[in-house]
Amino acid sequence: MRDTGILRGLIALVALAIGGWLQWHDGPAFTAAANEWLRDKTIQLQATSAPERRVLVVDIDESSVAQLPWPWPRARIADLVELVLADGARGVALDILLEKPADTSGDLRLAMLASHGPVVLAQMFDYLHDAAPLASGRLIGGRPARATAGIPSAHGYLANHATFAVARHAGNIGVLPDADGTLRRLPMRTTYQGQVYPTLSLALLECCGAATAAVPPVRPVERIPYSRAWSAYDVVKARDVLAGRMPPGMARGRLVLIGSSSLSLGDRISTPLGASSAGLLVHASMLTSLLDRQQGLAPAPLPGRAIAFAFTLAVVLLTGYTLPRMAAAANALLLGASAFVWLGVVWLLAPRDPVFAPAAPLFCCLYLLAVAVPFQWELAQRRSRQLLGTLRQYVAGAVVDELLRSDLQDPLAPRRLEVTTLVADMEGYTGQVESLSLEDASRLTTEFLDCLTRPVLEHRGTLDKYTGDGLVAFWGAPLPDDDHADLALDAAASILREVARFSALRVANGKPALRVRIGIESGTAMAGDYGTAARSIYTAVGDSVNTAARLEQAARDYPHDVIIGEGTASRAHRHRLLPLGERQLRGKERSLRIYTLERNA
Repeated sequence: MRDTGILRGLIALVALAIGGWLQWHDGPAFTAAANEWLRDKTIQLQATSAPERRVLVVDIDESSVAQLPWPWPRARIADLVELVLADGARGVALDILLEKPADTSGDLRLAMLASHGPVVLAQMFDYLHDAAPLASGRLIGGRPARATAGIPSAHGYLANHATFAVARHAGNIGVLPDADGTLRRLPMRTTYQGQVYPTLSLALLECCGAATAAVPPVRPVERIPYSRAWSAYDVVKARDVLAGRMPPGMARGRLVLIGSSSLSLGDRISTPLGASSAGLLVHASMLTSLLDRQQGLAPAPLPGRAIAFAFTLAVVLLTGYTLPRMAAAANALLLGASAFVWLGVVWLLAPRDPVFAPAAPLFCCLYLLAVAVPFQWELAQRRSRQLLGTLRQYVAGAVVDELLRSDLQDPLAPRRLEVTTLVADMEGYTGQVESLSLEDASRLTTEFLDCLTRPVLEHRGTLDKYTGDGLVAFWGAPLPDDDHADLALDAAASILREVARFSALRVANGKPALRVRIGIESGTAMAGDYGTAARSIYTAVGDSVNTAARLEQAARDYPHDVIIGEGTASRAHRHRLLPLGERQLRGKERSLRIYTLERNA
């Protein structure tokens, strides 16, 4: 039993270790994939279509490229920027690299806009270290790197050509997709040769969105919330802006992102919201997140890791209680319900903590289902076999089943219980068998004991022992039973019917009639498995047990087959008893009131 407790404790500790390790450390690839899959599904279900009025997207889409073939002259891009600024935009970010010189006048116009106006240009950092480093154009917008802990380091870059070196602001449009190719995080800042550079959305907010509130602090790499569906963003086609078809005031007070969703320009990437999303909308989603934080609209943060571990601990403690008390199927259903509850918690936590591992408690539940439930099932089977081997010899099957469902560590250990004892014996046994052959005497004894035994077991009694031509049985042990007195009386009445039936058959065959004497008394007794390592028996020991034996002997002096003590009479509720007065029993200091079943009077 001690070893079993140790194994249970080890299983619980391993479950907690799994929950903690997967929560605070990078686990195997499949656990990371499960975490991201859960987050992706949560994002897809929670993404709102509520209009995003703070951001405007100007899209160089397929129709714009078809009408005005790419590459565009810089003058046309400058026109786009001037038109949205003239419409009242707070700031403009270009999700377009300008690596090569183009039309000189257009380059100069765009450079002047970036130098004197609220315009953020794009530049791209390369994070791959397995190829020759890129170094094209001239980087701008860097700040001296003071603390670089956790900030991604770039291997190379693609920047705009030297004409645009006069620009004041630039943002990184390089990304770090996950191993499955899906973009879930953005490097908010990047270090390169001792300088730190912001991502495009952060640069736009720092340039043009910090007038009314401070720019919120950011982690070096932020998980993109994707809190808005793509349909939530107002998108205007670049060709409509250039043709003067954009509704007046549409850009007023907004931060504007100009880029392309055209497949021919290749700015497409997989996101939780779609297998082929425009990179422009990724920056729009990050910009929305920054604005929400700046304006106090973001969901209040919660300690997801601590909550997840607390949930894991609760599941481990709960199953530690239920595993030995419930069937394997019930425990499996409980773990399934726990996993379902956790999914609801994930729904609440996912937008509020970007770093916790949502799948960790599920893997803990899976471990418990795969290890703890079968382990407890095997223990239950082993205990069942042991109990069945011992108990079914003398305990009613229904009582054995209840014992198997109970959580008693040792159901046969001696315990002080309220029991009712029944002692039954054949009257005149010696006279019945002295003239019989050995075979006939054995058959008579067996058939008579069967008349006594079946009613005991049918009425949930525990068979203590056979006494040659009789038996001792009791109720209320090994499981307590408030109905023990009435059950014993039920069994006594049934024994009388069985013996009467058997006796009638004997008389019909010319044999002597049979009579059974029964004594019944209730009281406190010590019931348990007594004996030695070599041999033991489950029995009840106590004054009430001795009294029942004395009452059985006293029955020979009455015309009644069942003599009942005052202890049973006071505890019986379903039977009508006939008082027989008082009787001084051998070994008793005072007289006892005795009774019989009224129907046998």
